[in-house]
Amino acid sequence: MAAITAADVNKLRQMTGAGMMDCKKALSEADGDFEKAIEILRKAGQKVAAKRADNTTSEGIVLIQVSENGGNGKLVALACETEPVSKVDDFKNLAQAIIEVAVAQNPASTEELLGLALADGRTVQETITELVGKIGEKIVIAAYENVTAEQVVSYIHSNGKLGVLVAFNHVQGTDVAEVGKDIAMQIAAMKPVAVNKDQVDASIVEKELEIGREQARAEGKPEAILDRIAQGRLEKFYKENTLLAQEFVKDGSLTIAQLLEKTQKGLTVTEFKRISLS
Repeated sequence: MAAITAADVNKLRQMTGAGMMDCKKALSEADGDFEKAIEILRKAGQKVAAKRADNTTSEGIVLIQVSENGGNGKLVALACETEPVSKVDDFKNLAQAIIEVAVAQNPASTEELLGLALADGRTVQETITELVGKIGEKIVIAAYENVTAEQVVSYIHSNGKLGVLVAFNHVQGTDVAEVGKDIAMQIAAMKPVAVNKDQVDASIVEKELEIGREQARAEGKPEAILDRIAQGRLEKFYKENTLLAQEFVKDGSLTIAQLLEKTQKGLTVTEFKRISLS
């Protein structure tokens, strides 16, 4: 068996960032072979990841990058279990590396993003797994969003854990940066479920109708009119929970649809993404 020196352990620590005892154990197991030791550390990370698979990841960081021409925005939310880990340089640097490779390679999905190689040749997934092994806490890409439109506007809340991308079409040369930021902040605060009622998921519509019927029934309303009452309450739900129908928080005399029309005739929001880690 090869003799494992303190210099060897330190070298492996510099290469991987893993703890001293973990590095010493991995080198001993690998009989001094650094490549095998790194593989052992990665496998240890995989074991940690599996062990903590059910743990809640409600901390982390949301990063957004919008292209220079404003036509594309990418959002990456890297999540962990505790706030201190979200502030560690290794964690923040990994989040930055992930969004940079997303911008460079334009993956279509989270799964594709996880398979991309970072600067050192390791994939995003391998790097996450290794950091899990080093930190001992579950780390995941909680969200990856890729939005394209005539103009994309972004917003990140001051806590760094909530991000919004808004896609605008029919801009017609208008500078929508200011109104776009207002609408992004509206989305952050008011949590609309869709752009308009036509985009509300059918399961949500049915749930709201059922709630409306049950509320009316509990109020003693006749069975024959429960559906009509429920439909009326659904319309109220649409007004409060779909973006274009919501009152503008800065001016309650306008809906978001009216604000857009006032800014530029025909201006509209085609989609938005709101990601929160809390």
